[in-house]
Amino acid sequence: MSAPNHDSATPDSIVLYGADWCPDCRRSKAFLRDQRIEYTYVDLEARPDEVASVLEYNDGKQIIPTIVFPDGSHLAEPSNEELAEKLGLTREAAGNTYDVVIVGGGPTGLTTAIYAAREDLSTLVVEKSALGGQAGITERLDNYPGFPDGIEGAELADRIARQAARYGVELLSAVAVSQIRPKDGAATVVLSTGQEVSAGAVVIATGSQYRRTNAPGESDLIGAGVHFCATCDGPFYKGAPDVTVLGGGNSGLEEGLFLTKFADHVTVIERGDKLAASKILQTKVAEHGAMNLNLETSLVRFNAGEDGRLTSVTLAGPDGVEYEHETAAVFVFIGLDPNTGWLDGLLDLDDRGFIDTDRTMATSIPGVFAAGDVRSGSTKQLASAVGEGAAVSLQLRYYLEQSVR
Repeated sequence: MSAPNHDSATPDSIVLYGADWCPDCRRSKAFLRDQRIEYTYVDLEARPDEVASVLEYNDGKQIIPTIVFPDGSHLAEPSNEELAEKLGLTREAAGNTYDVVIVGGGPTGLTTAIYAAREDLSTLVVEKSALGGQAGITERLDNYPGFPDGIEGAELADRIARQAARYGVELLSAVAVSQIRPKDGAATVVLSTGQEVSAGAVVIATGSQYRRTNAPGESDLIGAGVHFCATCDGPFYKGAPDVTVLGGGNSGLEEGLFLTKFADHVTVIERGDKLAASKILQTKVAEHGAMNLNLETSLVRFNAGEDGRLTSVTLAGPDGVEYEHETAAVFVFIGLDPNTGWLDGLLDLDDRGFIDTDRTMATSIPGVFAAGDVRSGSTKQLASAVGEGAAVSLQLRYYLEQSVR
C-alpha cells in the first residue's frame, strides 16, 4: 500500500494517527511499545488539522488508527498480526519437534532457554508480545546484580535475547500459545498462527501482570511516571515533592512506606471507604508525618507535560468533584494477575490463579513445568525469576533423560 502524494514529507519513523478514546489505537500503541519500536503518536483530538492526512491516506475515509511507515506505505486499522508481518517479525517455527518448548519470552523463559540449549536440547521460545517481558518495558533496573550503575530494561532484555540466540535458541515473538495437548509425557503445543509443534517437555513462564487502572493516559505514561514496582523505580524520585500510591491494601501501604525513603511526601489514594491493609500497616501510615490517605477517592485520568512525562492526576473526591493533584509519579498497587487464563483449566492453580508446582517446579501434568512469576509462591523479583529459569532447566534435563529410558 503506497501513500498518496502527501503534502508532508515521508516520515523518518513510524507515525500513528489516532485518538485516546479509540481502543484499536491503544492496542496498536501497546503493540509497538511492547516491541520496543519507536513511533510518533498524532492525537487527532488535539490536532484536528491532521485529520486531512488520514483522509488522504485512506481515500477520503477517516479510519483510525492509521499507521504510516518510513517507506511511505501505511496500514489502516491493522490487527497485531498485520503489524507483526509488516515489521518483519518471525512468527513461524522452523521445526516440527523440539526437546523443549518454552511459553513466555521474559527473563525466566529466556534464561531457561539458554541453559537448555547449553545442554544441547533443541529449544523453542514462544512469546505473545515482545521478548524481554515486563523487564523489557521497565525504564531502568537498579537492583539487578552486576550493573552497579543500573541498566535500561530494554537493553537488559535485548542482551538476554541475543545470548539465547547465540546458543541456537529459536525465538518467536508476537505469537501466542493457544493450547497445550499433553500425551504420554510429551505434548503438542498449538500456536496462535495455527501451527502445531511437538515437545518433549514444556515450560510455562508467562509471568504475571500488574493490574492496570485503564484510565486515560495510563498506557502512554508507563515508565514515564506510572510504575508498578516501588523497589525498582522508587529511587528515581529521590527528593520529589510528592509521589502517589494507588491502592489501600497491604502492598499499597507497604510500598508507600518504602517510597518515603525517597520522596518528600507520599499520597495514598483508595477508592473505598476503608483500607484493606492490616491494622499494623494502617497505624504506621497514620503516624507517618510524610504520608496522607485519601479515602473514597477515584482516579479519573493521568496528565502529561510537554516532555511526555507525568505531571499530575485528576482525582474525584467523595463528593464526586474532580480536582488536579500534582505528583511526580503514580505507583499502582491494585492487584496482580497471573497470565494463566489461556490454560483453560489444564493445570492445577492456586486460589489466585497462579500455577501450583512441586519443589521441582513440575505441574500437575507430567512433562509440563512452570517457573517465574506465573508460579505460585514465586517472589515476583527479576533476580529470582532468572534463578528459577536456571533451576527449572536442570529439572528439564533430568525429566528428558528419564523419559527416554
